[in-house]
Amino acid sequence: MSRIIAGIAGGARLQPVRGQNTRPTTDRVKESLFSRLEGYDVLAGARVLDLFAGSGALGLEAASRGASSVDLVDRDRAALSACRANLAVLTRAGAPARVTVHDAAARPWLERLPEQPRWDLVFLDPPYAMGREELADLLMRVAPRLDAGGVVVVERSARDEEPVWPAGLERFSHRTYGETALWFAEPAEA
Repeated sequence: MSRIIAGIAGGARLQPVRGQNTRPTTDRVKESLFSRLEGYDVLAGARVLDLFAGSGALGLEAASRGASSVDLVDRDRAALSACRANLAVLTRAGAPARVTVHDAAARPWLERLPEQPRWDLVFLDPPYAMGREELADLLMRVAPRLDAGGVVVVERSARDEEPVWPAGLERFSHRTYGETALWFAEPAEA
């Protein structure tokens, strides 16, 4: 069972997503990921977007560790149910972050947004079946909304090719943990 690892809600167990449409980020990967993000000094006060949120584990971990706001986006009914239940766990722990659960598909949700909001940290953990072109399209839509100093984290299968980075984003790190690969990108230099 997944849990919130650290912060104000550290140790709290998270409800998993029932069904076959999501794959959870393991606690081992999550712990490594958040250690890196803390090293990048991107969590405190961050505005976070968690696309394909699943159970909300990544966005809620960020909220537990000091993010100021989190947008959890998913369209799967089971995922939305888990996000809401897990948000209640975070709320009971007293996390001050403003967390919003959005019932929407990623691309249409991004297309409907005005120029604001802007994010400091974006998680993209799409289903493995999503192709490189569709992922590149999402990254292109996220890039102009990433603040200077912001970070995008893409989680994929270690067997997948590196994402195609759009103008405005450049990869600065890559890590593999068993079957899981993480790519880190930041706003490209002008």
